[in-house]
Amino acid sequence: MTKKKDIKGSGVVIKNKRATFDYEFIDTYTAGIVLTGTEIKSIRAGKASLVDTYCYFTAGELWVKNMYVALYMEGSYNNHMERRERKLLLNRKELRNLEADTKTPGFTIVPVKLFINEKGLAKLTIALAKGKKEYDKRQSLKEKEDRREMDRAMKH
Repeated sequence: MTKKKDIKGSGVVIKNKRATFDYEFIDTYTAGIVLTGTEIKSIRAGKASLVDTYCYFTAGELWVKNMYVALYMEGSYNNHMERRERKLLLNRKELRNLEADTKTPGFTIVPVKLFINEKGLAKLTIALAKGKKEYDKRQSLKEKEDRREMDRAMKH
């Protein structure tokens, strides 16, 4: 009898660092993702990226585009396409609210974080976001620099 591998607390967290710099988050949601067998194995190995990803609606369904999931080494002919579009799973009320909000000019849906939950399922944290202006970005950089200076002063 073989031991079942412990997938709880796998610690896989892939963040979209650029999103926090480019966007101001209004609301966040946690969505499930429809994946194939080799995709979940690559994500559990931490071989994924959220750089340049975005979400859009088609026929009332939410999809994530341009999410990179590396090919699984032992995948053979069953392997997946690296940047295919993947369906996101939310309940109907959340989908309706998000779709209505994205119709407002200036709002978009951005993937923020990809992680494995305690049940071993891949989840994607998405945010309804509004793009920051150039001066907002400078303000964010200034706040980050001020925090860094304060931390240095506390250590010395």
